[in-house]
Formats: sequence, structure tokens, C-alpha cells
Amino acid sequence: MFSKILIANRGEIACRVIRSARKMGIATVAVYSDADAGALHVQMADEAVRLGPPPAAESYLLGDAIVAACVATGAQAVHPGYGFLSERAWFPEALAAKGIAFIGPPASAIAAMGDKIESKKLAKAAGVSVVPGFVGEIDDTDHAVQIAGEIGYPVMMKASAGGGGKGMRLAWSEADVRDGFEATKREGLASFGDDRVFIEKFIEQPRHIEIQVLSDAHGNIVYLNERDCSIQRRHQKIVEEAPSPFVTPEMRRAMGEQAVALARGVGYTSAGTVEFIAGADRSFYFLEMNTRLQVEHPVTEAITGIDLVEAMIRVAAGDPLGFTQADVRLDGHAIETRIYAEDPYRGFLPSIGRLRTYRPPETLGVRVDTGVVEGSEISRFYDPMIAKLITHAPTRAEAIAKQSEALDRYLIRGIGHNIDFLGAVMAHPRFVAGEQVTTAFIAEEYPDGFRGAPPSTAGTTSMIAAAAVMNAIEVERAQLIDGQLGGHGAVFGSEWVVELDGARVPVDVLATGDAFELLVGSAGDAAEVRVTTDWRVGEPLFIARVETIGEDAVVDIAVAVDRRAVGYRLNTGGRAADVRVLTPRAAELAGHMLVKVPPDLSRFVVSPMPGLLVSLLVAPGDTVEAGQAVATIEAMKMENILRAEKSATVKEVRAKVGDSLAVDAVIVEFA
Repeated sequence: MFSKILIANRGEIACRVIRSARKMGIATVAVYSDADAGALHVQMADEAVRLGPPPAAESYLLGDAIVAACVATGAQAVHPGYGFLSERAWFPEALAAKGIAFIGPPASAIAAMGDKIESKKLAKAAGVSVVPGFVGEIDDTDHAVQIAGEIGYPVMMKASAGGGGKGMRLAWSEADVRDGFEATKREGLASFGDDRVFIEKFIEQPRHIEIQVLSDAHGNIVYLNERDCSIQRRHQKIVEEAPSPFVTPEMRRAMGEQAVALARGVGYTSAGTVEFIAGADRSFYFLEMNTRLQVEHPVTEAITGIDLVEAMIRVAAGDPLGFTQADVRLDGHAIETRIYAEDPYRGFLPSIGRLRTYRPPETLGVRVDTGVVEGSEISRFYDPMIAKLITHAPTRAEAIAKQSEALDRYLIRGIGHNIDFLGAVMAHPRFVAGEQVTTAFIAEEYPDGFRGAPPSTAGTTSMIAAAAVMNAIEVERAQLIDGQLGGHGAVFGSEWVVELDGARVPVDVLATGDAFELLVGSAGDAAEVRVTTDWRVGEPLFIARVETIGEDAVVDIAVAVDRRAVGYRLNTGGRAADVRVLTPRAAELAGHMLVKVPPDLSRFVVSPMPGLLVSLLVAPGDTVEAGQAVATIEAMKMENILRAEKSATVKEVRAKVGDSLAVDAVIVEFA
């Protein structure tokens, strides 16, 4: 067994590998860029080596520098994690030349499966079902249009060396191909150093199902059940679960056997994933094979009890698996959500900055894989994933409930994040039912963007009760502050008005103490609510038991609290709301306040996020139509197309390609 390994990666996956290595008694070496000098993975490792400046091309993608770090530190093996060099066939060859083991598959298998065009040919030869498409070289946009027309729309354009949802465009028409082909090539070149693109038929109402395989150098290959990764945005997985609520035992066996056949056909060893797309009729087709560990591997670990990172290390050291297909268990249900640095209320725009508050949930039975701590910086140079939240329970319903509870207790301040969106997905009836979840789920359920989970009667009552109780605790505390002149302190009655979503709801606080007794609503129609909490002023999480008397309705709630100048910003159950608690007289007067009209910014195209301006498609004097592409911003390894809001003439261009832009920087001004 190895005594020291180097992790050629960063963030949560580097921390994840370090944990398994530490459990096995293996020393670890971290590598880092200047942006990650104080990162968690650097702190956790036994040693750390600087690679270079923040851009990945100048640090984490420098294979020679990583090999040199192995030689300098005496590392006997390298775990590549995922992304970066994990699927570059030349990297394990470079390590082997120095006598260093690669904790992953052979270079030949990486090369065979890393090229999406060649991998489909090999899969077909191995008897694996493949999606109809064109797997040759595509000359230019006109050629791409011709191919797409022959296959039949809709089609998917994919970077040949792509993965992780990058370098992919869905085209429903010739116009979509012409608009997206070059962008797909650019993303492939920027992310993978390869601008080749292939085109295949897009399966409608598809589910994304993948099979985890694990094999050793002694001829043993097993499949570790499946994962359902159908909840995606821009082809980036957001929610994963194992097993799939869609897959039958017969389908699982058929997919698993095909995955094993493909792995055996390319001489695969280590952990790998064969991805399939499944139609509504449960037909399935090969998409690609990821010759590395997957982001979503924890859900497989949860239902099988197998530490995949440990297994990879043991296989690389020459050990046999030690178990057979018959030994692979399927225990309960696991769900993983990806916590991203992005703002779902602003079109999921990437968010960068410092984690002013970062407190993962401490709920029993919850796993959090992260590479950050409070005070960490989220940089524009790398993937926006902050953490992975994994729950495991005997049933799918219990795993969803546990996930929802944990999301409500996950506190992040300082940057935008997608916790509300994930909470809304967990509560969505279509997701809860499971059967009708496809890769189009987000586009179909949130066609106009995300505005928060829809209000529910119980959720609204809980929010109102939480605000009223917090206000009561604050008022009581204020009245007890020492030094006040007797008889001159503020005096409040029991009657209040809670303003939520434009509605004003009367609340009468009847009793305080260990349990608060409230009447919520108008007289004669008020609900009697009891709230039990030990919340104290200033705490960012309000945890309480809310009981609606007479309805046998008891719920435990966790509400993230952000104190505002007047009122609170509350987040719970995928819903965010600005709430004010007013005296009856203040509520009466509030109805006469003027509403400030926001300025019209439609004559500007501004940068919605910090990023790099990679293309500018207009010049002064040009006429544009509403929805026309004007510029492209790259941030966190993804391209974002900016479009004109209305028909107009370009008056001035205030930025140039290659500029690093701040949030709200003006790029184009219209006349």
C-alpha cells in the first residue's frame, strides 16, 4: 500500500480524498494556486505545494508541475479527483515515466472513452445501445446545420472532449445550430483544449441514468447500481439520487451488464461511470463514460456501503476488489444536492465573494462534502460548487424530508446561493412523485425563472408566527435593558400586524415565555398557534415547533433570519420573504407610503456578474432587435450570452473583448 499520495485537485474533492487517505493511514500532499493558498484542502493535507497563479491553465492543469511536486515530496501515487487532469490520457503516462502510480484507469481506457466520438464507436462494438447521431469530424457551421437536418431536430451539440455539462447546446432548429455551434466549440476549447464537436439526436422526455462501475487489475468488474441525475440546469447536474425511482430491477440489470461489458471491452480498472439517457418507455442509450470519480459518488457510497475513494486507492496499489456482484447491496435511498454559488432569483447568475457566514447543518445522518469554511473566498476562476449535501434514509420519502430539513438549516451569507431553489425542488409535487422527473424538469417547471417556492397555508402561518415571536422576543429584551428611566420606556400592546407578500395579517401575542400563544388572522377567523423556541436575539437561525391548535398540525421549522433595518428577510422551505412586524397604527400609516419606482435600465447592457468579456457582437450605429445576442461573458468556466431587452440602435460600446468586468459594468449603451 502507498504511504503518501498527492491529490491533483482542489476544493471539496481534494478534501474528500484526504479523508479516505487519512482513514487508511496514508499521508497526503495538496497542490494549490495562489487563489487557494489558504483553502481548506491545503490546511487538511500533510504537505502542500504551490503550482502557480489562479487560472487553471497556469496551475491545476500544469501536469509537469504536478509530476515535479510528486518527485519533490516523495508521493508514490496521484489521485486526480474530477475535472482538471483526471481524464487526460497523457497525465498517467507522464506519472508512469517517473514511477508514480495513477489512482484511476489506464491511459488507454481514458483515451478510448475520453473522445466522445470514438467512445460511441467502441460502445456500439461492445453491444451497448447508442443514441443515433453523427460521430465524424464536423467542418464548420454549415456542415453542422446539414448534419442536424439529416438526424432530425431536436439535436444536441457536444464538445468531443467535454464533460460536467460544459460544451453542450440543445438545438431545436437551424437557427439554434447557427447560434450555438461556435459557442460549443469555444467552450470545448476553453475547458478541455479540444474544439471538436459531435451531434446526436436529443431524446425527448429523457432521464439521465448512470451506472457506477468498479474494477480491479485481476479481471473483477462489478456495477454498483444506478444514480438518477435528471434534475439538471444547462446540462449541469443539481440533484442526484440512488437508486432511481424510474428504474426497474430488470432495467438495472440490463444497464449494469452493458456498463460492465463496455468497461471490460476497454480494459478498464478503477472507478468509472457509464452514463445513459433513458426514454419514457424505459429504452436507454449510451451517452458517455466518465473515466474518473463522479461528483455524485456519495449517493452510491450511501446505498452500497463502499468507500469508492478507498477502493480506487486499493485497486491502484494492486489489490483485488474482494467482493463480487452478488455482494453489492442496495440499502435504502440517498439524495445529493449541489450547493452552488449562484443566485436563482437572478437567472442563476454566478456569485463570487467571501463567505461571511458559513454553517453547514448539524442534523444527524447528514453528510456534507465541502472545500470551504467561514471566511473562504469564492473565486471566478473555478467551478461555483460550494458543497454537496447528502442524505440517506430507509425510503425515498424520508431521504427527501431529511434533505429538506438540512437545507433549511444550511446558513450561507456573503454570496448568492441556490439553497432556496433546492428546497423548492425537494418540495415540488412532481419531484416528490418521482416518476415524471426528466432532464427538462427545471425548464418546464420554472419557465420564467425561479421566484421561490409557492406559498402554502402552513408555510405562511409558520413565517408569520416566526416573525411575530422574534419581534416579541426583541421587544421584551429592549424593555429589560438597564439604565432606562422609570416610566419612560417604550410601551407596546399585544396587538401587531405582520406584513408578508403584500398582505397585512393581524397577530395577537397572548402569552410569552417558554411557549408563545398567538392568534393569527382577523377576529372570528383567527388561528390559535403555539410556538415553542429558545431563539435569542441575533441568532441567524430560528428553530421552533409550531402547533396550530384544533387542527392537530405540528411542524418543526428552521427559518434563516437576516435582520433588516425594518423587519426581517426570512428563508425556509425554498421560499424567501421580506417580513415586517408593525403596530396597528404603523400598519395603517404604511398604506399611505409612496412606492419608489426603479430606474429604467433597458437602454444599457450591463454585466450581471464579475466575468471576462469573451465576445462583443455589436458596434456603434448597429440596430439590434429584442432578444438579439449582444455580448458573451465567461465566469466560473461557463459562457453567458447577454441579449438586448428591446429593439434599439447602439449609441456607445464601453468595453472591449478581454476586459474583466465588475457587476453592473456597462458594456453597451443604446440611443
